[in-house]
Amino acid sequence: MRQSSESLGRQLYRMTWPMLIGVLAIMSSQLVDSAYIGQLGTGPLAAVGFTIPVYQLIIGIQVGLGIATTTIISTALGACKQGEARQLGSLVMVTGGGMVLVLCLLLWAGQQAIIFRLGASEALFPLVREYWLPWLVSCWLGAMLYFGYSIFRAHGETLLPGMVMVLTSLLNVVLDPVFIFVLDMGLAGAAWASSCAFGAGCLIIFAGMVRRRLLRLPNNAARIIAGLRRLMSFMAPAMLSQLIPPLSAMVATAIVAVNGDHAVAAWGLGSRIELLSIIVVLALTMAMPPMIGRLRGSQDLGQIRKLVGKAVKFVLLWQLALATLLGAVSVPLSGVLTSDGITASVLAEYLWWVPISYGALGICMIMVSVCSALGMPRLALAISALRLLGCYLPLIWIGSELYGLRGLLFGAMAGNLLAGVISWQMYKKYAVRRVSDAIRRSGQVTI
Repeated sequence: MRQSSESLGRQLYRMTWPMLIGVLAIMSSQLVDSAYIGQLGTGPLAAVGFTIPVYQLIIGIQVGLGIATTTIISTALGACKQGEARQLGSLVMVTGGGMVLVLCLLLWAGQQAIIFRLGASEALFPLVREYWLPWLVSCWLGAMLYFGYSIFRAHGETLLPGMVMVLTSLLNVVLDPVFIFVLDMGLAGAAWASSCAFGAGCLIIFAGMVRRRLLRLPNNAARIIAGLRRLMSFMAPAMLSQLIPPLSAMVATAIVAVNGDHAVAAWGLGSRIELLSIIVVLALTMAMPPMIGRLRGSQDLGQIRKLVGKAVKFVLLWQLALATLLGAVSVPLSGVLTSDGITASVLAEYLWWVPISYGALGICMIMVSVCSALGMPRLALAISALRLLGCYLPLIWIGSELYGLRGLLFGAMAGNLLAGVISWQMYKKYAVRRVSDAIRRSGQVTI
């Protein structure tokens, strides 16, 4: 049945706000978690720091499979293939759980070699060994929880995942001091607190999937093989796209470092503000793929265009309002965030110029999400790579070389603006045309 444009807007709102609240809760709990660990001293903080590159590898697999899950299940539902969608859901849980489990076991077996290769001192290894077992357990439970979220989103349900995100975040915050200080478990206690919170979330999500009958075991080997092929075709490009941002962040930091420690400090603070500024866009990128997948499955290209248009207009207006606000409070906000005068001055200039481009950055992020949902993960990967490697990094380097720190900030702004324009043009030229051709050629979407 064709939805009205007005109902599309309401549906987008209904799908987005639980994800927004959930992401905010997760970010808040991570800040609190870091604060508790910080009270244990420099050693525990350093031990946790060495897990970050390893965690990005786990997240790459997790998010890659999550994107594939949302796309293929929502498309099957749009084509009224409920049985196939349930079988794919079971395949996702088994495949994802198995892959992350094997990776965690390999990381546990090679932990000493890994942290030494990352540059850790030998004195830090006892802390890492104490932390990694519960941390890897929490990684596996967190991945299983994420796969459950993805299946619910694919079925158009975001309220329960959003509520569970909030619940697990609150549990983590409450259990952290109990495990770390009351039970005197130290650094390992932080990881065990996360494991308990994620475990409770898994019980709720899995019970919800069983109650709603979202899972069904495939009834023959041919279906299993076909489902695995579809999963991997989406998963591989999505995983690659997850590796590009951390790599580009390292390169960007190196470029910024040429301008001194004050520039690096201001850049780090600005990056955190950027993450908070685009949190609504992050929620939209979670909410839109299942809607697009269903519309794609029902071959409703017109509604897809309307949905994407609404999202783009909203992001542009929202980010413009935020940029205006950040520009107005740039000086006092910078003074609150840092007591160093030079760093505050650099940060104030960052907040005056770079947020102007957050609307274009949001469009680029939405285009990546939309192209994945339309069954074009390679195009999504190309847009992501072009944004960072073709626009953002080259322009901040050129700006820094020509005009120093101010040129670097202008380069960051110009890189985001250029990437937004190019991603929109690529979406119109390749994504819309290809979907139209596929629908015209047959009665099924064959992308």
